[in-house]
Amino acid sequence: MRAPLVSRRVALVVVIAVLMAAGGAFWWRVSGGPGSASAAATALELSGDLRAHDPAIVAGTAGQPWYVFSTGDASVAKGAIQIRTSPDGHAWTTAGTVWDAASEPAWVRAAVPGVTNFWAPDVHLHDGTYYLYYAASSFGSNRSVIGLLTNTTLDAADPAYAWVDRGEVWRSTPGSTDYNAIDPGIVEDADGTPWMAFGSFWGGIQMIRLEWPSGMPADRSVPPVHLASHIVPPNAIEAPTIVRHDGWFYLFVSRDLCCRASASTYNMVVGRSRAVTGPYVDRSGADMATDGGEELLATRGDMVGPGGESYSNGYLAFHYYATHLGGDFQLAIRKVAWDADGWPVLTTADEQDAAPR
Repeated sequence: MRAPLVSRRVALVVVIAVLMAAGGAFWWRVSGGPGSASAAATALELSGDLRAHDPAIVAGTAGQPWYVFSTGDASVAKGAIQIRTSPDGHAWTTAGTVWDAASEPAWVRAAVPGVTNFWAPDVHLHDGTYYLYYAASSFGSNRSVIGLLTNTTLDAADPAYAWVDRGEVWRSTPGSTDYNAIDPGIVEDADGTPWMAFGSFWGGIQMIRLEWPSGMPADRSVPPVHLASHIVPPNAIEAPTIVRHDGWFYLFVSRDLCCRASASTYNMVVGRSRAVTGPYVDRSGADMATDGGEELLATRGDMVGPGGESYSNGYLAFHYYATHLGGDFQLAIRKVAWDADGWPVLTTADEQDAAPR
């Protein structure tokens, strides 16, 4: 005997409600929404020397070594950009610095008096040359420069290994520019034209066009394009990384405050655009230029303030502040997943299962 139609409809509603409540947002998880169980990042198990801030990753392929370049320590080689290597992306050892105290780019300290260390490098390979961009500044100031060095190999044992100073790429000056020339991030568009995103605080994230093979601005008279801001004072947004994936450009940024140990509020968001110069919008259509951004990763348990990210060959590297280390910073690397709607996912399956519903 079949149940009455009304009774069957009531039963169906009850079943759906139970499924939605079970284990949290069941319906949301199977539909491919943010944090969906259908897409989850993979966190690499890391060991060794992991004390890297603002890591720029070069993920090795086909058995090639991995590299991480990171912000310098004022007590080591006068704050030079640091290098770490790994045979497999898991076990990391220190490999010194890009330059030593005697061979640093001398022009930088004249351009930015008071520099104690060099910040947030980015490494880009083009036509057999590695382009290493870095920033020099000081906290609370937008008197900053972005510099460039090049090398034909990252293998320090290679006789051809030598970092060549190419000088200043871009600068910001208090009172005349409303942005901060730090945190460079390089991407090539579909035609192979290079672009550099940069910036933090003040006027937010900016972009200029570069040219090959110099790696320098194509036209210094053209003002930067504005890509993203964080409207909440003090416009704390930085560390732009742009990734090309499946016909889209994805702008990853870090928002809120870094460098405060376990009190850091750093977090990562993303937007995407069909054009490298934007506009970059989040899943809801909100423009990152006016505070939009799809949340990717924020504080979770021992991992406080994740940010300072970079991308290479499917992997995203970032730093976080580890509570079990008293808030000291640590390197993390995750293989990025992509959901059914083409959005990157940085949370792991375990993090998704543990998230509040």
